[in-house]
Amino acid sequence: MILAAGRGERMRPLTDNLPKPLLKVGGKMLIEYHLEKLKAANITDVIINHAWLGSKIEKALGDGSHYGLNIQYSAEGEALETAGGILNALPLLTGADNKSEAFIVINGDIFCDYDIANLPVSLSGLAHLVLVNNPEHNPEGDFVITKSGVVEQAGKNKLTFSGIGIYHPDLFNDYPNGKLALAPVLRKAMEQQLVSGELYQGFWHDIGTPERLSELDLYLKNN
Repeated sequence: MILAAGRGERMRPLTDNLPKPLLKVGGKMLIEYHLEKLKAANITDVIINHAWLGSKIEKALGDGSHYGLNIQYSAEGEALETAGGILNALPLLTGADNKSEAFIVINGDIFCDYDIANLPVSLSGLAHLVLVNNPEHNPEGDFVITKSGVVEQAGKNKLTFSGIGIYHPDLFNDYPNGKLALAPVLRKAMEQQLVSGELYQGFWHDIGTPERLSELDLYLKNN
């Protein structure tokens, strides 16, 4: 699942008439980099949620056949935040047989050269997160990885959540549909030692502002 429902307030005016995932960087739409990485990892069934100008996302990407993918869309009348968006899309993620397999979720507004194929095939708990070294805009970090690979809320040497994770459907049990942030859901699972993680030290960029978009564009043109 690629999360693409945000309004992109900090990216305005670039996002006034175009959803953030369709902004171009390095000659491609941001979301295309994710689609290509998923295809390279032999993941062909993709769910994309949307709210703000969602019809433009559907028009730009279609059914995904152009990318060798099968894309389905989870439309939201208003953005439901990360966990709310996942909950809304669970019927698509689990299928008609309500299968309980874990699924990958990627924030649509990041750029990362992490190889999706390196994600674990199965989970020992309810979630697995890819963390990165703290960028300038998040110096305090989010979570800690212990020596045993368990992710915890508190501790020294916090790292930043990259926006790439694997989640088991059971992570969202007992939560009602509607607006819901992901952090409280993850923290509850962390209290039970049910979240694992890894540190990725390759290239990662959070595209939260027009300035960061320009920085990434320059990087891609020079590399």
